[in-house]
Amino acid sequence: EAVVQEFRPAQVGESFGPTWETCWFKVELSIPVAWEGREVHFIWESDGEGMVWRDAQPVQGLTKEGEKTSYILTRSLKESEPHSLTLYVELACNGLFGAGKGSMIAPPDPDRRVTLSKAELVIFNRDVYELLVDLEILLDMAQLLGEENQRSFQALYTANQMINVCDVTDPSTFPAARELAAAIFSQRNGESQHTIHAMGHCHIDSAWLWPYEETIRKCARSWVTVVHLMEHNPELTFACSQLGLIPVLWQAQQFEWVRSWYPGLYTRIQDFVAKGQFIPVGGTWVEMDGNLPSGESMVRQFLQGQRFFQEQFGRICSEFWLPDTFGYSAQLPQLMHGCGIRRFLTQKLSWNLVNSFPHHTFFWEGIDGSQVLTHFPPGDSYGMHGRVEEMLKTVKNNKDKGRVNHSAFLFGFGDGGGGPTQKMLDSMKRMSDTDGLPRVQISTPDQLFSVLEKESSQLCTWVGELFLELHNGTYTTQAQIKKGNRECERILHDVEVLSSLAVAQDSAFQYPASQLQRLWRLLLLNQFHDVLPGSCIQLVVKDALQYYAEIRRAGAELQEEAVQSLCRNLLQPEARSTRSTLVLNTLPWERSEVISRPGPDGAEALALVTVPSMGYALVQEPSVPPQPVAVRKQEDGSVTMENGMIAVCLDTMGHLTSLRLLDSGRESVPDGCYANQFALFDDVPLYWDAWDVMDYHLQTRKPVTTLLKPLEVTLAGGLRGSVRFSLQVGKSSTLTQEIILDAACPYLRFLTQVEWKEAHKFLKVEFPVQVRSTDATYEIQFGHLQRPTHWNTSWDWARFEVWAHKWLDLSEHGFGVALLNDCKYGASAHRNILSLSL
Repeated sequence: EAVVQEFRPAQVGESFGPTWETCWFKVELSIPVAWEGREVHFIWESDGEGMVWRDAQPVQGLTKEGEKTSYILTRSLKESEPHSLTLYVELACNGLFGAGKGSMIAPPDPDRRVTLSKAELVIFNRDVYELLVDLEILLDMAQLLGEENQRSFQALYTANQMINVCDVTDPSTFPAARELAAAIFSQRNGESQHTIHAMGHCHIDSAWLWPYEETIRKCARSWVTVVHLMEHNPELTFACSQLGLIPVLWQAQQFEWVRSWYPGLYTRIQDFVAKGQFIPVGGTWVEMDGNLPSGESMVRQFLQGQRFFQEQFGRICSEFWLPDTFGYSAQLPQLMHGCGIRRFLTQKLSWNLVNSFPHHTFFWEGIDGSQVLTHFPPGDSYGMHGRVEEMLKTVKNNKDKGRVNHSAFLFGFGDGGGGPTQKMLDSMKRMSDTDGLPRVQISTPDQLFSVLEKESSQLCTWVGELFLELHNGTYTTQAQIKKGNRECERILHDVEVLSSLAVAQDSAFQYPASQLQRLWRLLLLNQFHDVLPGSCIQLVVKDALQYYAEIRRAGAELQEEAVQSLCRNLLQPEARSTRSTLVLNTLPWERSEVISRPGPDGAEALALVTVPSMGYALVQEPSVPPQPVAVRKQEDGSVTMENGMIAVCLDTMGHLTSLRLLDSGRESVPDGCYANQFALFDDVPLYWDAWDVMDYHLQTRKPVTTLLKPLEVTLAGGLRGSVRFSLQVGKSSTLTQEIILDAACPYLRFLTQVEWKEAHKFLKVEFPVQVRSTDATYEIQFGHLQRPTHWNTSWDWARFEVWAHKWLDLSEHGFGVALLNDCKYGASAHRNILSLSL
């Protein structure tokens, strides 16, 4: 498509754009005959991301930020080689980290233009390059090994001798200078020296500061460069995470795109996978958020990921590879075990703001006692550059010295892609076994974990969640994405339950396996660790909300088809002599609830119904509640509601001033306190605006006190009592809430709608309760977790804002209060106050 376009002349210094545009350049080269025998490179520098195409195939990614600005045309120009050729350069008008206006994590500048700063044909002097690499390593050794280490002086004096021997105008002096360096590099370590397992790595965020679509090209630019390196460095191994190869519909679709847009590249990748150099790792569909997806979603991440690896590469992953997400649920070890994984690698806890995590290699134990061997690369990065300083840090920083003598070193530009460079490889070759430096070997994840398993007898065990003491705001940022995730998880659950029941009853019913897989993959894609947390640009949010809308639409259709099949006889008009309503229950317990259904006149009518577990009921005459809801408005404007199980009192501001359990008479709200208290906090983090809320925000608490519409009764009792009120929040936001008490219902419901127009503010709702406990309980995936309600230690107060799924609970012996939600994740329980972040 590109080559048939009409091209115009372009100049170095010219700018192209705007942001997210693509420009194609036709580059016609003529190599002088006099350059025969020389190494010839095509140099291209711009502040956009580029890709070189040759003979209709991608051959090299070009990113100035990733230190890839040249394409090797020939390593030694032969007379028989073509001296004139045409290349095409595909230029994306965005940088490696998007197009932030003013800073990397600022919203993209829509009018940013990229400049072509260099386009040249050059002779590359490899002898000079090799000398420079030698000198850089020697100088680093001299500076970093310290005055007490004789090797630092040996490196310094050797570098000095090289300078003396080398005449830059006389290439014949270069070999003697290089021999001096080689003598140092060939002096070997002792047997006890620490071994570093170096693996090429290229972490590509599926969406972050760029949209999903741009990730397709980032994958191609990065992997074609890696494959090119492998062709000339057969020892290179490359760990490709998160289907990083190719996540899902988008990423499995990315796989289809790589296969259809870049078929030659796809074939080459498969060849290197077969050779054991290009190593798929991860085990999940995408590198998902480690906290917020439901248990079922996490199982599907592993199911889809492991199935993909089995189908495409003939093997499942034995390592879970999740280097860059914002904490790790205590349920993950059990889920890993169930999916054939016993090994785990990450490094994100090195970002902790308060406490330094005490281990780099350890056993991590989940809530059921399952254990996985866990390794954090001690260099605290998945984007190393192969420098002496990083090797020394890897050894010095290792908190499990003496227990194990091996550690991982992931090298290559990451997050925005890029991957390893030739210089990184050349530097590490010199350090493979050099006295004074750790031993460095190009390795694989399996080789690393296999040796760690052999050394594991003295390792410590960490029990429970791996909580990241940073980025606590990601539990709440982008409320629509959080709501979409929870709703779509529920929709897919219901479709699968109803479809399973339908196929069990009627073998003619076609279970919608392929449609469900498509919808699950859309949902799993949106659980990527910068999408579900909300730490992505607006373009990504827009895409994510469209995917949720598609799941809702298609899910509703599938649900209707399953119900029609399951209850076909009941839905026939002649089967019902009297007016009745079909009610389905997709949860595994019997439920008695008040529902809304169409009445005889078409208006909505309430009914109390009882429906069996995972079943349905045909409701003709609704049940009569043992006691109707009584609603009374008091002279001071407050309202009381009672249903025989609980009694509540609400003041004109909507505060819950009393919540009593009637059979025991136990009061839940402490004297003089208000529950359902909305509070606004300043939210000005140190740097990561969409990610963080800092502990000092708690010092800025302001109760919401501006009443727009006082409490009014909206349903006067019977099957349901309800009240409504409105508040002004901050300068220009509004909040409307309906509070509902149903007959025979042991809980109070709050339907809250906020028109949010604030900046750098954080809204919460608080429930002080008359319960004393040192621990609160929070729902997590397929289980629950207890966290302290006090701040005795730094580990306690660092969890001032935590995550939960559908409930948090504060209980003492014989009594407790739980706070439930249908679309929120951020929460806290300090002393006796339960708080939900809205």
